[in-house]
Amino acid sequence: MPKISKKGHNMPASPIRKLVPYAEQATKDGKSIYYLNIGQPDIKTPQIALDAVKHNNLEILSYSRSEGSETYRRKIANYYSKNNINVAHNDIVVTTGGSEALLFAFGSVMDMGDEVIIPEPFYANYNGFSQSSGIKIVPVISKIEDNFALPPIEDFEKLITKKTKAILICNPGNPTGYLYSKEEIQKLAAVVKKHDLFLIADEVYREFTYDGFAHHSIMQEEDLNENAIVIDSVSKRYSMCGARIGCLVSKNKSVISTVLKFAQARLSPPTYAQIASEAALDTPQHYFDDVTKEYVGRRNTLVEGLRKIKGIKVAVPKGAFYCIAELPVKNSDHFAQWLLEDFAVNNETIMVAPAAGFYSTPGVGLNQIRIAYVLNNESLTKAVHILAEALKVYKD
Repeated sequence: MPKISKKGHNMPASPIRKLVPYAEQATKDGKSIYYLNIGQPDIKTPQIALDAVKHNNLEILSYSRSEGSETYRRKIANYYSKNNINVAHNDIVVTTGGSEALLFAFGSVMDMGDEVIIPEPFYANYNGFSQSSGIKIVPVISKIEDNFALPPIEDFEKLITKKTKAILICNPGNPTGYLYSKEEIQKLAAVVKKHDLFLIADEVYREFTYDGFAHHSIMQEEDLNENAIVIDSVSKRYSMCGARIGCLVSKNKSVISTVLKFAQARLSPPTYAQIASEAALDTPQHYFDDVTKEYVGRRNTLVEGLRKIKGIKVAVPKGAFYCIAELPVKNSDHFAQWLLEDFAVNNETIMVAPAAGFYSTPGVGLNQIRIAYVLNNESLTKAVHILAEALKVYKD
């Protein structure tokens, strides 16, 4: 019998999606589920983006340029300018989601066996991207006790070897919701310049910052032009996860020309989705003001509710729409499955994402979960109540 590859065998399953069969069975059994496991916002997509697709008069759905249409890239550059990020349209390559942008970045700046340092916990699919690219993640652990702030720079420097090619951050962070300060970004900038590394920043949650804090992009560090690579996406910004449009941004011309070769190999990003994404750039500011206000309320509902549950430790997000909670259980994988298979309150239960999959260090995060607060306040209140009742009767 033919065998699959070692790479395929070692490819990690998604901690976000692996519980789906249990959720499907729970639904078949008549349970209602509050889905806290995946970052699919319930916020409406801007109507202007939907209408751009609905009312267009294309007669041939043709390829776009491999780097994305010029009109779209010029509008993206203008969007960045409004956010105090000065880049040209030629510094941008449009990709099929932020995921492809990150894969292109890995392929362009790292070879098989090279290393990338990432503060953990991190977006779970970074594990999959690194595995498929043949590179090694070297984790530097941030702690819930510190609200997942940037670990000491010394912790990064002692991990740098001849194989280290980049440091990767997510800002604001998935799964922690942590927002790096300008000072923290500048510390990272100094390290990558000192050691001649790339600094890759996944900034897809840029708009979602709370409590008066502001996002500081690595592209705002003017002396970092040769080192900085930004990964971006329309998925969460405009609640357009299904569009699968992202981009890679860098002022390093060698990086962009190399990324373009990867882009040419997959031909082009989808045309209709670019049309929607280009139109979405005209979304008025009040849309983001309203969305941010909504997320602040949801965050507060969730965090305040979790803090009332005995034995739970929770980090307070400064951005994005996720938080990590530490539970009084030994294994959150087992607990999450048990919630779907064996527990309900008034025939309702919850689905959470076990947090161990957001770490690459074995044995870390086993008693943590990631919660995406993408449900309304009423649903979040019910979900927290279900979690509290579950912990009263759950046995490891």
